[in-house]
Amino acid sequence: MTTPQQRIGSGFGPRSTTDDVLRGIDLTGRTALVTGGASGLGLETTRALAGAGATVVVGARRVAAAREAVAGVRGEVEVEELDLADLDSVRRFAERFPASGRPLDMVIANAGIMATPETRVGPGWEAQFATNHLGHFALVNLLWSAIAAGGARGGGARVVVVSSNGHQLSDIRWDDPQFERGYDKWAAYGQAKTANALFAVGLDVLGRDAGVRAFSVHPGTIATRLARHMPREEMISAGWIDEHGNVAGAFKTPQQGAATQVWAATSPALAELGGAYCEDCDIAERAGEGELIDGVREYATDRAAAARLWRLSAELTGADAFAH
Repeated sequence: MTTPQQRIGSGFGPRSTTDDVLRGIDLTGRTALVTGGASGLGLETTRALAGAGATVVVGARRVAAAREAVAGVRGEVEVEELDLADLDSVRRFAERFPASGRPLDMVIANAGIMATPETRVGPGWEAQFATNHLGHFALVNLLWSAIAAGGARGGGARVVVVSSNGHQLSDIRWDDPQFERGYDKWAAYGQAKTANALFAVGLDVLGRDAGVRAFSVHPGTIATRLARHMPREEMISAGWIDEHGNVAGAFKTPQQGAATQVWAATSPALAELGGAYCEDCDIAERAGEGELIDGVREYATDRAAAARLWRLSAELTGADAFAH
């Protein structure tokens, strides 16, 4: 049974904060992994989960800088090296974590890049698809025993994959996923965000019998370093900043932007649900006509496409916890 893409009346909305969605929730004894958890929305997610009692493991490329960033966070926070664009780094992380013997109760696949110049990583993979999707795909599959151990505990485990309404810019380019026949930075970003959403759909189908549910989320528009690859003129043209460099438009604060992924990772209202795309601290509706509007495209929640992407991702990364 799939979760319908329709709002559940969560009681929260676009201006709800991480503190709002965690009110009354005690995460003592739980362990969360937050990729990119030392900057932007990831840092706010780390702060919120640790403040509610969870032990938060932050995966970061630059360990020293990450430790400095989380130094003021109240609660139990650990930093481990993790470069999602480097499968060897992902494997090393996945080998280290089980040695602690801890179950993983929450994985927030938060790290990502956006609208980068054409960049190739690993065996020539397009960097946005590789970093945003393939790295997280491999990470979750390699950590599956710890995640399944979290799923076996009371309350189960959750994997939350940070997607975006940018998924509306492109479906999966099945005939050329690595953009070998011409690169477009926004189409590549759109494909990566569609892949994030489909990964959650596929994982939820495979993992639910182990007590693991998965969701994807659109955080909203927030002024973070995610836009660092965009020229100033492009950000002005998009209405993100004015000519003086000041943030313009209806941007969320980091506390509001991180709220949806924290809600999806912890809300009791989602205990029997999974595989859905969420926004504004609720399950999203289907998107209508238009570009970068509210809701989710049909192709980003299609179970057959999710299974096809799973097979492709497993073939590329060599990681599949569910291979028979």
